[in-house]
Amino acid sequence: MPTKKLREFLDDQGIKYVTISHPVAYTAQEIASVTHISRKEMAKTVIVKIDNALAMAVLPASYEVDLSLLRAAAGARTISLAKEAEFKDRFPECDIGAMPPFGNLYEMAVYVDESLAKDKDIAFNAGSHNELLQVSYADFERLVKPTVLKFACLPDVESLGAWHL
Repeated sequence: MPTKKLREFLDDQGIKYVTISHPVAYTAQEIASVTHISRKEMAKTVIVKIDNALAMAVLPASYEVDLSLLRAAAGARTISLAKEAEFKDRFPECDIGAMPPFGNLYEMAVYVDESLAKDKDIAFNAGSHNELLQVSYADFERLVKPTVLKFACLPDVESLGAWHL
């Protein structure tokens, strides 16, 4: 079941969503594979620190955050990946790594990569490692009001190793 906070928010806003249960999986790419959801529609949430403020970078499962692109696009002085200890208390209902991309519920700015913004629907972790929610991107954008920027890139194939090919 989605986190109570998220479910109540979506219900209060009259948003249609689909709950998708799946075997326990920890990476967005694994989840996309077991749920048969396109990797470009499977959104992952990466917690970053932009000028010392926590924020969410939301991008397709098969992409990586390019911190230098995000720093430049956001007009920030500094940027880094946040450490778990810096944000885990912000998401008391969520498993670490399964935070939904609703920064508005957690007092965080949300940055969405422009490639994800082109999708009709998006799916994302609903607070656990065995459940997703799928909503229309238009509803997500209307509720969250993310800043849409270009900051995602495909991973370097050489760094992945041959087993990914």
